[in-house]
Amino acid sequence: MKKPDIPKNESERLKALSEYRILGTKPEENYNDITKIASLTCGTPIALLSLVDSDRQWFKAKVGIEAEETVRDWSFCAHAIHSSEPLIVEDALKDERFFDNPLVKGDPKIRLYAGFPLQNDENHRIGTLCVIDREPHGLTDIQFSIMESLSRQAVAFLELRKRSIKLIESYCSLADNGNIISTCSYCRKAKDTDGHWLHLDRYLSKRTNLNFSHGICDSCIEEHFPDVLEVWQSEEQSKLECKSTNQKIVL
Repeated sequence: MKKPDIPKNESERLKALSEYRILGTKPEENYNDITKIASLTCGTPIALLSLVDSDRQWFKAKVGIEAEETVRDWSFCAHAIHSSEPLIVEDALKDERFFDNPLVKGDPKIRLYAGFPLQNDENHRIGTLCVIDREPHGLTDIQFSIMESLSRQAVAFLELRKRSIKLIESYCSLADNGNIISTCSYCRKAKDTDGHWLHLDRYLSKRTNLNFSHGICDSCIEEHFPDVLEVWQSEEQSKLECKSTNQKIVL
């Protein structure tokens, strides 16, 4: 087994990774959806959003395995971060770098590995979006293209996370409150200096130049407005039935 080399910019790369403050965080739907789409698109039982730390690879999102992480020395992704180009290994048993890797010889018995680097604007590759199969094969051009798009989307989510963290920290550094925003553990309102509890959007609007728009997410529609959801679904069903009837008449 060939252990992955350490990138020349490793210290800068690890610093970039740490700025996202994502290692060890709980699963999130946005990232989970990306791995689900990757798995379905490529027809593979396993898909991972893998972040390469100093001595491990940790999975922010995953499909098809239970492990939370593996050691870096075994990591295919630690090889993939050396290039901005995807690493495609169609049959790991025939690749001298991986044929005796514990992840090939044992579970999950990797044969196909296709890793697409997560690269930020400063060319720091912090991990990969990868798909894995237990049968050797490659990817079609369409699958390849979609995986590239998904990897860019994952980086966009990470960058949004970093900007949000920096915004909050910037506000805290200016506010005379000991760098702390007091929030309710239940309703998530924030307490201002007068002791009033405000919704977070109103709280930030009074102290920053941020503007907010409002809507209702799908989960809240289902929980708080089931009657409205039922009407919408009924209307959609009626439209579909009407469209089907019109098509039959035309035929």
